[in-house]
Amino acid sequence: MRYAISSGSPFEKIGGYSRAIVDDDWVFISGTSGYVEGETEADDAVGQTKKALEIISSTLAEAGGGLRDIVSLRVYVARREDILDIAKHLGTVFQDPRPTNTTVTCGFVNDEIKVEIEVTARIRK
Repeated sequence: MRYAISSGSPFEKIGGYSRAIVDDDWVFISGTSGYVEGETEADDAVGQTKKALEIISSTLAEAGGGLRDIVSLRVYVARREDILDIAKHLGTVFQDPRPTNTTVTCGFVNDEIKVEIEVTARIRK
């Protein structure tokens, strides 16, 4: 069975994407920033990482899983100086077996965004 999970953002339709796609046991979650205009309290990279993981966790729960089901992370960071702090936080979140992780520095559409996380998860039912 294959279906989409939407965040409700109008940009999903404009950009031609879904928050997540569930395909049988697999869940593919689009890049998720921890910056939500008008809502974000944290303006630092670790705070935004925590918020992004909350959003990802909620999406995985809707698919019937949780953070423990993540098998791969892609972490996009605006400033290389923030990578170690973000990595240390991720190290407190994920336990063995930890997911794979690729981290890159990049620019974002909005300068307020410090981090964006994309995940692949497998929820074994």
